[in-house]
Amino acid sequence: MNDKGGLNDIGFGYRPRAAYACDPAKSRGRLYDEAESPTRTPFQRDRDRIIHSTAFRRLKHKTQVFLVHESDHYRTRLTHTIEVAQIARALARALSCDEDLAEAIALVHDFGHTPFGHTGEDALDERMKSWGGFDHNAQSLRIVTKLEKRYAEFDGLNLSWETLEGLVKHNGPLMNARGEGVPVPVPKPIRDFNELFDLELDLHASLEAQCAAIADDIAYNTHDIDDGIRSGLLSLDMLDGVSLPGAILAGVRQRYPGLDPVRTGHELLRRQITIMVEDAITTAKAMLAELAPQSAADVRRAGRTIVAFSPRMAREEKELKAFLYANLYRHPDVLAMRTKAEKVVLDLFDAYFSDPSTMPEGWRDVLDRADAGVKARHVSDFLAGMTDPYALKEHRRLFDQTPELG
Repeated sequence: MNDKGGLNDIGFGYRPRAAYACDPAKSRGRLYDEAESPTRTPFQRDRDRIIHSTAFRRLKHKTQVFLVHESDHYRTRLTHTIEVAQIARALARALSCDEDLAEAIALVHDFGHTPFGHTGEDALDERMKSWGGFDHNAQSLRIVTKLEKRYAEFDGLNLSWETLEGLVKHNGPLMNARGEGVPVPVPKPIRDFNELFDLELDLHASLEAQCAAIADDIAYNTHDIDDGIRSGLLSLDMLDGVSLPGAILAGVRQRYPGLDPVRTGHELLRRQITIMVEDAITTAKAMLAELAPQSAADVRRAGRTIVAFSPRMAREEKELKAFLYANLYRHPDVLAMRTKAEKVVLDLFDAYFSDPSTMPEGWRDVLDRADAGVKARHVSDFLAGMTDPYALKEHRRLFDQTPELG
């Protein structure tokens, strides 16, 4: 099994890793058996399938915080995802994990996000309450196991067990530990798939998945500052009173007195990423030394998250998040835009649900004979996959008046 047809000899990713890392040569496989690639590890193959998927391309026109048409320079879900993947690889490399698996999980982690960011998710969750709600993480799983239709022999991308596990559990277990208490409610799409391919929902995910999860936090805690300043809703002076960016700003200004605000901002952001990454690496290495896991299974059963911030950094990160919520995510201008975007999603759901014939060919088939739950989930799948511009185009097609966003 370790030889994988001679790949160790020719070096296609089967390089030395720590004992606690996920070894692609020992992958638990795929739901549908496939012959191994002669040139790629299973995790490299997963990454490539993710990048070539339709869902990945759609991320370029999906909102992160600011609507994608407002500026060419704001982050989209795609650019956010690329930044997360870069940080995840850096963390995995420092911890001697499988970089390709960490990258694959980072690249797929936001597939299930709707148009208009969390606004769209909240709107779909409201409409789907009677049928299990809507959860973007569960939707990501539906996309890669069912909705992508690229292969002759199966629906979805048929990703490896380790990538699917990381997608579903990168933020931690979805149930209490085996035999301990009452399980936490798990979204139905995840429960249903877990019956087919047990992802051990009550255990932590791999170290590679944990790298992707904290990389997500590092990326948006940093680039949302950049986008907020670019929008005019935030300023460098506002950050002086926030512990982490404030201390970094003071250092930048001391070293480069008179530096223009744009360069000052970039110096702040790159230093903040470095500080947060180095803190996570140092904390994780100390935790690994304490726990001494000898396998990926030991990591999953450790009972705690290993790739985490130090207590001080965790406090400062929490303070930064509170600042961003108060001054950016809940800014009146952002909330006003959210209200308009929410109306677009709610209107579209209601229109498609009441008359499926208004949906494009390929999506409306057999819905006239489907029960309400099946129809609602189908409509939800269609809406969740939309980009911001397509959702607005559909709204204009179906309604006389469409809110002006931006």
